[in-house]
Amino acid sequence: MSPAQPQRLRVLGLDPGLRRTGWGVIDVRGNHLSHVAAGCVTSTLGRSLAERLVELHDGIMAVIVHWQPDEAAVEETFVNKNPESTLKLGLARSVALLVPAKAGLTVAEYTNNQVKKAVVGAGRADKNQVAVMMAHILPGSSAVADAADALAIAVCHAHVAGTNRAWAAGAAKAAWGGRR
Repeated sequence: MSPAQPQRLRVLGLDPGLRRTGWGVIDVRGNHLSHVAAGCVTSTLGRSLAERLVELHDGIMAVIVHWQPDEAAVEETFVNKNPESTLKLGLARSVALLVPAKAGLTVAEYTNNQVKKAVVGAGRADKNQVAVMMAHILPGSSAVADAADALAIAVCHAHVAGTNRAWAAGAAKAAWGGRR
């Protein structure tokens, strides 16, 4: 009798930004990760802030409808020196959190350092290192910049969520004395 094939989990990673919000979709089967798609949702410079946020909303929603993820992960905002930039990034991040939540997905949040440690092994890695590791971890992905960062967020979530599920399964098994 062969072991059961692990169930597929599809994860959407989002790297929020007002100009460009990177997105990446991966499939997770047990410990195996595979690249599905990646890209960027952009907003139009010169439009009002509200119109740009609607563009981000509609773009992220289109990604969710097309790729049908099971869960989402979003990078937490870091504070910039420019308060206005931080505020605008926070607004874009709000859209990135709201859209998948409204679509019924569980949404996790990870710091920039958590993501970099998960994929590169160092919390201070640069964008190039992240992109190189994404090409290594997810063969077939050639995403750059924001899309590569979004894939890294999805990979981070796959690792953290997988560990949490394993812990929960181990705790449940221990509670039942190892019996089914």
